Amino acid sequence: MPHTVVVLPSYSVESSLLAEYGQRIPALEHRQLLTMLMLPQVPESEMIFVTAKRPTERVLEYYLSFVPADRRHDTRARIRLLEVPDPTPRSITSKLLDRPDLMERIRTMTSGRLAYIEPWNVTHLEMEVARRLGLPLNGTEPSLWPLGFKSNGRRLMRSAGVPLPLGQEDVRSVADVLAAAEAIRRQHAGAAGVVIKLDNSGTGHGNRVVRFTGSPTAAELRAAVESLEPWYLSDLAGGAVVEELVTGHQFSSPSVQVDIAPVRRVEVISTHEQLLGGAGGQVYLGCRFPANPDYRNHLTSYGEAVGELLADQGAMGRFCVDFAATRSPSSGWQLHGLEINLRKTGTSHPLSLLHNLVPGHYDAETGSWSAEDGSERCYRSTDNVVDPAWRGRPADDVINAVRSAGLEFDPRSGIGAILHSFIGLDIDGRIGLTTIGRSPGHAEQLHQAAVAAIETPASRHVPSA
Repeated sequence: MPHTVVVLPSYSVESSLLAEYGQRIPALEHRQLLTMLMLPQVPESEMIFVTAKRPTERVLEYYLSFVPADRRHDTRARIRLLEVPDPTPRSITSKLLDRPDLMERIRTMTSGRLAYIEPWNVTHLEMEVARRLGLPLNGTEPSLWPLGFKSNGRRLMRSAGVPLPLGQEDVRSVADVLAAAEAIRRQHAGAAGVVIKLDNSGTGHGNRVVRFTGSPTAAELRAAVESLEPWYLSDLAGGAVVEELVTGHQFSSPSVQVDIAPVRRVEVISTHEQLLGGAGGQVYLGCRFPANPDYRNHLTSYGEAVGELLADQGAMGRFCVDFAATRSPSSGWQLHGLEINLRKTGTSHPLSLLHNLVPGHYDAETGSWSAEDGSERCYRSTDNVVDPAWRGRPADDVINAVRSAGLEFDPRSGIGAILHSFIGLDIDGRIGLTTIGRSPGHAEQLHQAAVAAIETPASRHVPSA
């Protein structure tokens, strides 16, 4: 049926996170540009992509090169770009609401057609856009947004039977943090430390680690907490959790991605291994698909259980549950539920690439993606291939480096490297990369080779499957 999808990459998050990402917001928006690759599979669909900075035609040509040649012209004709030129560190939704002329243009482009809004996340801002445009919105209504806060997430996961780290919800002051930390030390003398997580935060930006190295005294713990950034200590009043820093002989950070359909159908659509870094190892940097088979089925079960409770509350659309997985030499893997993200996440756009470039299906029983010929596909993805020296590097230079190395994605084999978020090269020398292979190891080899090709364009090494 003819319809239009208004893609609204609405990075509507707390002000401290917006300030942190600032100039990188357009690059975050462009992750959802990959939605255009669904158009060849839905011939009567159109897409309106709203962004603060319009992608170049060269970038669109690059993505269209993965579309069958006989469908490229038609696909391009069904992509509408709506630029909201505004460099301020605000979400694209805020900027759009300030432009009634552009809102009217969307109304004109969707007039007479079925249409809906596909946001990255949903707050009162996205609902206001939907109200003014008179269009439905695919996501959980803002009144339920707090269900994804860290404290509420712990309570909900506990109700769903998800094992949790030792911890305390509804922490609102330095005194509360210290009391929770001391309680964790009493319950587990060998705890490595605690993680403080602001309730309304994401991507690890609101997490701070306080370690128990050397058995710090109460005074030393207080000094460590009070040394946190002033804005962070101020934001504690809005709520936080304090939980044990999960460690183990082996450690990983898996997640499960789930979709809730309007009819309350809960469907697990993927599991991932998240790649973390930054201060305290709390910042999301990328992912691998699928998650470790040793605990993949447990992730699926927990994701379904959380999804049922969210659906009962009226939640809809995409969400993810993040975990820590640990294993000691004498025991199997143990999963610990960490948080619920009631929105799309950094694992969403690479999954859409797989769906749209390698036709097939996700098998929830095995947790793998099977191509139409029955062969398996896995991937490695990141938005953070970065070198400040690359700032201003032309997109063609990076495209040609990967292509000349023989690593570019081949639609016939369903294997290779796809670049994305090219606008990051202009901002801070950063680009996104997803490599699809026949196994996790193959995808990782392709990733390493593609990074080497970008760093050294003369590279010609192509890993075999």
